[in-house]
Amino acid sequence: MNPEKAYRVIEKANSLGADFAELFVEETRSSVLLLKNKKIENASASTEFGVGIRLFFGPEVLYAFTSDDSTDSLLKMVDTLAFSRNSQASKGVFSFQFLEPQSVVDYSLKSFKDPRVLGQTYKLDFLKKADEAARAFSSQIVQVSASVVDTCSHIQIINSEGLFIENSRARTRASVGVTGAKGEERFTTHESPGALGGYELLEHISPEILATSGAERVLRMLDAGYITGGKMPVVMGNGFGGVIFHEACGHPLETESIRKKASPFCDKLGEPIANPVLTAIDDGTIDNAWGSLSIDDEGTPTQRTTLIENGVLKSFLSDRVGAKEVGVPLTGSARRESYKYAPVSRMRNTFIAPGESSLEDMISGVDNGLYAAKMAGGSVNPATGEFNFAVDEAYVIRNGKIAEPVRGATLIGKGHEILNQISMVGNDFEMAAGMCGASSGSVPVTVGQPSIKVDSILVGGR
Repeated sequence: MNPEKAYRVIEKANSLGADFAELFVEETRSSVLLLKNKKIENASASTEFGVGIRLFFGPEVLYAFTSDDSTDSLLKMVDTLAFSRNSQASKGVFSFQFLEPQSVVDYSLKSFKDPRVLGQTYKLDFLKKADEAARAFSSQIVQVSASVVDTCSHIQIINSEGLFIENSRARTRASVGVTGAKGEERFTTHESPGALGGYELLEHISPEILATSGAERVLRMLDAGYITGGKMPVVMGNGFGGVIFHEACGHPLETESIRKKASPFCDKLGEPIANPVLTAIDDGTIDNAWGSLSIDDEGTPTQRTTLIENGVLKSFLSDRVGAKEVGVPLTGSARRESYKYAPVSRMRNTFIAPGESSLEDMISGVDNGLYAAKMAGGSVNPATGEFNFAVDEAYVIRNGKIAEPVRGATLIGKGHEILNQISMVGNDFEMAAGMCGASSGSVPVTVGQPSIKVDSILVGGR
């Protein structure tokens, strides 16, 4: 969008009484290649373009979007938004200063390999290698799915405070799903690494290792019995184990929850909320990490935000609306799936920081408990922190040693209560890519942690 057109739209918003106006312009090219049961199930590419307009009238925030970026269309959308407002705010006075666009390219994209020039043959070879490796591992592997997904986006953010910024982003993710069968029993697991960057990701990971890692886990779990539930100590594995902190604690630490009084952490800044061994961080600046950004979707530079330090609540994750209502600084955490969504505070790369304990020390201190080596999906109520998460790979801990594998385990609890039950934090830190859905759509995030010991948590069984 040229500056003259953007300026006309912002002037129109000012003339109608808006206190703040923002345009978000996006063009995104996406590509998917999916191999399932040795056949191409999906091979598609698409380009999406659109403009979102956000207006503030006092405390009221209004948003609309369109794929028609003509001047008449945008001015009409501003008219419609202003007409629909509930409050009669006084006319806004903008301090808008005409600025030339500033280009900001993500630091990690300076040398990325553009997925848009990558032929399907390269991706297909990767997927076929994963399929063949998983099937060759055992005759019990009955289904393999493998995919490569990539996106390249260019955005502009223009607002009534004089911001006019452009940003380029690319993300690539590979996924391998493996299903095994034993009689009537079936078990499926996935490995899905992703990165902020281009198809160099495919050069740095082995499809054979992804596939055989999943196949090994499947066979172990197919031979496992079912766990008997109850309250017990649990040692949670590193990497994707951090999904519980993300869901049960991370969402309630976003100002989107705090400002609505829908979080157990309201009015807790500066207070102890966790065992002193725990420090938790959300960092949008990690080079090439799946959830990283150089600027957020309001144009604020991202940062490393310490949420909990030695058990004490230090910060919330904020966007423009949340920062103003809660009274905290901006953290560069405003995110949206696309121009079709207004931004809200969201996590980026959220993790429990490494500690000093070893996994062996944690296991040896448990007489009878569970080792949750790899987590799966689950659900959480952000307002209460109540969660229920399945364990993908689990083992009984007996007399301080890892014993037989077990299936059917779920971890049940409340995030703010579990924080005080974490008594040991490991030194084997890892991160894992995922997708997070909330009111501003689905966005790429990274979760992570070292192994941790939870002294007591309810384990559901069959």
